[in-house]
Amino acid sequence: MLRIQNPRVNGLNAPPGLDERVPVFSWQLTGTRRGEEPAACRVKVASTKAGLRSEDGEVLWDSGKRCGHELSLSYEGPALRGNRRYWWQAEVWDCDGSRYAMEPAWWETGLFSGDWQAEWIWRAGDIVINDFVYFRKTFELGAPVVRAKLFVSAHHIVQLYVNGQRVSGFGSPAPTGVPRRKFYLAYDVTSLLSHGANCIGACVHYLGGSGQNYVDGSPGLLLQLHAEHADGSESLVASDRSWRTLRRIPHRIGTSYQQNRRLSAVEDYDGGQLDPRWLTPAYDDSLCDPAVAASPDCRAWPLMWQRLPEGAELELIQPTAAGQPRKGAEGWVQVFDAGKIVSGWPRITLPGKAGVTVQLRYAESLDPDGRVPHQVCNEISHSYFDRYTMHGRGGPECWQPDFSYKAFRYVEVSGYPAPLEKGQLTICAAGTDMERTGHFRCSSAFINKLYDVCMQTQRNNVLGQVVDCPHREQAQYLADTDLQAEALLYNFEAVPVLDKTLGDFADGQLPDGTFPFVFPSNYLHPDFNLRIPEWDLHYATLLWKLYRFTGDRQLLLRHYGPMRQMIDAYISGASPETRLIPVGDGWHISDWPYPTVEHEGEFLTVQQIKAWQALRIAAEAADVLGKAEDQEMYERQAAALRSGILTLLYDPFRKLLRDSSGSQAFHQGVNALAIYAGLLPEEDREAAVEAVAGMPWESRTVLSLPLVRLLFEEGRSELAYQLLSKSDNPGWGYMIAQGAETLWEGWDDIESHCHAWNGYPARLLQEYICGIQSGKPGFAEARIRPFFPDELEFAEAAVPTVRGSINVRWERVLRGGIRLRVTLPCTMKGLVVLDSRPDRPIASIADRDEPVWEDGAILRDVPGIAGCRLYGTRLELELLSGDYELMIRYAGEGL
Repeated sequence: MLRIQNPRVNGLNAPPGLDERVPVFSWQLTGTRRGEEPAACRVKVASTKAGLRSEDGEVLWDSGKRCGHELSLSYEGPALRGNRRYWWQAEVWDCDGSRYAMEPAWWETGLFSGDWQAEWIWRAGDIVINDFVYFRKTFELGAPVVRAKLFVSAHHIVQLYVNGQRVSGFGSPAPTGVPRRKFYLAYDVTSLLSHGANCIGACVHYLGGSGQNYVDGSPGLLLQLHAEHADGSESLVASDRSWRTLRRIPHRIGTSYQQNRRLSAVEDYDGGQLDPRWLTPAYDDSLCDPAVAASPDCRAWPLMWQRLPEGAELELIQPTAAGQPRKGAEGWVQVFDAGKIVSGWPRITLPGKAGVTVQLRYAESLDPDGRVPHQVCNEISHSYFDRYTMHGRGGPECWQPDFSYKAFRYVEVSGYPAPLEKGQLTICAAGTDMERTGHFRCSSAFINKLYDVCMQTQRNNVLGQVVDCPHREQAQYLADTDLQAEALLYNFEAVPVLDKTLGDFADGQLPDGTFPFVFPSNYLHPDFNLRIPEWDLHYATLLWKLYRFTGDRQLLLRHYGPMRQMIDAYISGASPETRLIPVGDGWHISDWPYPTVEHEGEFLTVQQIKAWQALRIAAEAADVLGKAEDQEMYERQAAALRSGILTLLYDPFRKLLRDSSGSQAFHQGVNALAIYAGLLPEEDREAAVEAVAGMPWESRTVLSLPLVRLLFEEGRSELAYQLLSKSDNPGWGYMIAQGAETLWEGWDDIESHCHAWNGYPARLLQEYICGIQSGKPGFAEARIRPFFPDELEFAEAAVPTVRGSINVRWERVLRGGIRLRVTLPCTMKGLVVLDSRPDRPIASIADRDEPVWEDGAILRDVPGIAGCRLYGTRLELELLSGDYELMIRYAGEGL
C-alpha cells in the first residue's frame, strides 16, 4: 500500500507567491512493503479545490496516467495567471494496479511582469546613506474581504504593517544583485483588513555607503495589495505618489556604520518622535509629506518572488549577568552573557522614563575589566552599538534594533537609571528560517557537543544569504558557501538558500567570466574590487553538490551557463606549453586561514586541481543535459590539464604533487585534495594515501575537508575519526575543549569565533560515522557505509532527501556484534557496505533474527535484500526501500 506525503511545488510547501510559468509538482511516498514502488502517476490542476473532482472541464490540466517511477511532473497546461490560488492533486498506482490519491494541495502565484501596477516611491529630498523613511497609506474597503494578497519589495529593508499588525519578517527582502534581480515578498493579509477604513504602514531602511554585503542601488518601496470581496468585486491599493511619508520619525538618519565594511547602521531611535497612531487611519496626514517617484533605475529591476524563507527569531534567550552592575558617568552599566555567540539583537522591556537613553553595545568577548570592548570580532569599532531614547508616555517600553543582524555573546547595557532586573533583557537569536531536517547523536557527549556547535554556527551564518561570519563581514563567498553546503544540505531545508548563492554570483559575473570575491557587493568600490581565482572554481563544485543532492536537471541547466563562462575564462588563459593555468591577478588562496602551502613560481597546484575538478564537473553536467559537444570538449581539456599537472608538478618518486611550480614542498592538504579528486595515477594511489596519512596535520579549514574525507574513504577511518574527536590543538575538538559554543575561523583562538565554513564535521559525522551517502543524483540510490569507533556505543543520524528521510542507527549489543537499523524511503535503493579487519572478519548477518549470510554464503532469500557479496574484508548488501534491522556478528564473538 502506498501513501503520498509531503507534496511540493518547485520544492516548496504551499508557496504563496510562486512566479514560475512552469511549476514542478513533486511528492514523497511511503509503503507498507519493502521495495514497493509506483508503477504510474498522474497530476491534476484546477482553479478550485472542487474543480479537481469535476469531470465537466473545470480541471485546468490533467497529465493523464504516466507510467514509470516518477516522483515529480512539470506543468504542461495553459498559461497561469498572477495572484491566483491553484489546487493540485497527485495520484499514483502500485504494481498491482491499486490507485492512491493525496489530499488536494494548493499553491499561489505571485505577480508576473505585466501584473505590476505599483510605482517605486521614496521621500522628497536628496538620497542619503543610512536613511529611514516611514510610509503610510489609508484607504477604504467598501465590502467585506474574502481574500487579500499583498506584494512588497524595498531597497534595502522593509518592515511592513497592516492596521498596526506586523506582517513582514526580518531582513526582508534578502539582498540581491540589482539591477540584475530584485526580490519581492507575498503575504496573505485577509484577516488583517476590515470593511471600512484601513492603513498600511512601512518603514524602509536604505543603507547606501557601498558596503560589502549588498548593492547600493537606489532607495525605494514597491507595494501592491489585491483585495477580493464577498460581492465579487476587487480592490487594488498600489504604491504611488498618493502615499505619505512622516516628517518626524524616531530613527536618526545618517548614523555611523557599525562595522568597518559598512554592513549595518547604528539604530539611534527616539521613541518620543513617533506617534503610535501612525499605523492607524486616525493619524493626521497633515503631519506627512507626499511620497515622490523613486529613481527610474528601480523600474528596470526584474522582480522575482523570494523563494528562501525570511529572517525570523529562532530562539529567545534569557541572559545571565556577567559581573555586578556598575555606577559610572553614563549611569548604571551592566554586562549580560547570552552563553554563546548568536546572530540577532537584544530586546529591552523597561519601565519608561521620558528622555532616558539606553545604549546596547555588543561583542564576542570581554576586555580585562569585564566590559564590552569597542570592536567587532577582531576589528576596532567604536560604533557597534544601538540606542533607544524613551518616550515615557506610561507603562513598559519594549524595543529591539532589528533592522540588521548583530553577532555577539555579550551585551553591555548603559544609561538606564537603575540596574536591570531578570526578564528585562532578552536575546533574540535570529536567522533565515530554514526548517531543521537532519539529526545526529551518539554515545559521546564530546562528539554531540561538536555537532551542536556546528549547527549553532551554521544557524548564525545564514542571514538572507550564506555568509562567512555574522559580525565583521556578513559576506557571501563561493568557497565558504561550498564548505557550508556540507552541513546545510544534510541538516536543513537549504536548497533555496544555496540556489540563491549560485544565482547571486551569476548576477555578479564579470564580463570576462570570472566572479567578484563576494557577491552581492559593491564590487566597483576600491575596498571590494578584489578577485580570488581559486574561489571562482567553487561555483562548479557547489553546483554539482546541489545537483547530486536534488537530482534537479532544471537547476543544473539554470546555472550551467555561468559555470561554463567561468571555466572558459580560466582555460582560455592556460599556457600553450604546459597546459597549466598561470598565476594571474587577484588574491590566490590554496588553503586558509594562515596556510603553509607555498606559492612559488608561475603555477599553483591547488588552482590546477580545482580547475581540473571544474572541467570534469562541466563534462558530467554536459552529459546530463545532453550537450555532447560540450562534454567532449571538457573531457579533452580535463585530460590535457591533468597531463600538464602530472608532467610539471608531480614527483613520480615521492608519488606526490609539489605545492607549486617553484616549490619543493609537498603539502599534506594539497595532495589530499588531488588524491580525493582522483587526479594522481591509479598505480600510485595507495602509496600517496599512505604518505598523506603519515604526515603531521598541517591542513587548515579549506584543505582539511578533502583530507578527512580521503582518510575515511581509503580505509584510514580511525585516523579520520581521531582528527574529528581529538581535544588538543589543532582541530575542532580543541575549540570544544576550550568551551567554544561556535566554531572559530581557523584552529587558532584569534579573529572570528563564529565561522560556519568550519562546520562541515556535522555532515562528516552523518556521512561517515553513520555512513549516509548519496549513490546517485537525487538519492535514487544511497550508500550506507558506517564506521564503528571503539569509543562509541551507538550512533544515529537522519538525513533528508527528495525521496524522504534516511535513518540509520547502530549500537553495540551484548556478547559482541553490532545492531544496524536502516530506513530507506520508498523508491530508494541502498548499498550497505560493512568493513571488517582481517583479524576480525564478519562472520554472519541476520535481519530481524532471520539469518541472511554466513561464512561467505547467502543462506536464504529475504524480502528487500537483493544481494549480498564479499570483497576481501568488505561485505556489501543491496537493499530495496524499507526498514531493516541487521545483526552483524564478527568471528570469535559469542552469539
